[in-house]
Amino acid sequence: MEKIKSGFVSIVGRPNVGKSTLLNTLLNKKVSIVTEKAQTTRNRIQGILTTPDAQIVFVDTPGLHKVQNELDRYMNRVALQATKGTDVILLLAPSDEFIGENDRFLVKSLQERDVPVFLLITKADLVSKELLDLKIQEWKNYGYKFAKIIPVSATTGLNLPALLDEIKQVFPNTGIKFYPDDQYTDQPERFLIREIIREEILLQTEQEVPHSVAILIDKFEEKDTLIKVIASIIVERDSQKGILIGNKGSKIKAIGTEARKKLEELFNKQFYLELYVKTKAKWRQSASLIKQLGYDKDSY
Repeated sequence: MEKIKSGFVSIVGRPNVGKSTLLNTLLNKKVSIVTEKAQTTRNRIQGILTTPDAQIVFVDTPGLHKVQNELDRYMNRVALQATKGTDVILLLAPSDEFIGENDRFLVKSLQERDVPVFLLITKADLVSKELLDLKIQEWKNYGYKFAKIIPVSATTGLNLPALLDEIKQVFPNTGIKFYPDDQYTDQPERFLIREIIREEILLQTEQEVPHSVAILIDKFEEKDTLIKVIASIIVERDSQKGILIGNKGSKIKAIGTEARKKLEELFNKQFYLELYVKTKAKWRQSASLIKQLGYDKDSY
């Protein structure tokens, strides 16, 4: 039997602590979308790293945050459920921010999990060594005994090889690979396409629009060198629809152009992408609409 270690690693933390950025950097592949806006990640997303001696399945999760609607409730549930049945939990906390209420809630929730919890102090390149040491000490004084406390930076790569080594130390020597060597995510193509379109909307629109947006794939055709996609962008209000379409369709055209470039790079194929904007009032409050738009609480 092949000598290989394998297992699952949950990545948790409050919004905007660098979970998706860390995952994409470790995989050297875009699996989770990344923006500066909170609550960018909505689903549990698995990213798979296969090396000669190990297969590490990372589980990226939505940031834990205050619940304001049914979608928020779904996202928090997904985040906490993702810490069950894993071999290691990575709790991410930024070097340049206070320890907040959501951090405390997460630490309390993780006390119930009988697996090692590594605290990763993210964005370590943004503060001085003195401030970083103070932040590490602040967490040590917190009262929860983490298996490891590791300062990391996805930007500079600080301690990322060491982090992978520490994870491998915990993993059992199973000799089993859960996924083929060339697979880097468990998400289907349609999911990745939806997320890339949503990322571009988050990047190109102001605060009023982003979290009211969901994507439906209306048509998907794949040929040898071309993928054809027709998709609907769902918003809650007609005013948001107007913002997304823009003056003479300029905004929707810009979103489509940039999303297509990213999709062609990700899939290594030409893309034909056609986007429409539709209004579904209060979709984030409706459990059935949330399920229809790809956020199925029964999947977790």
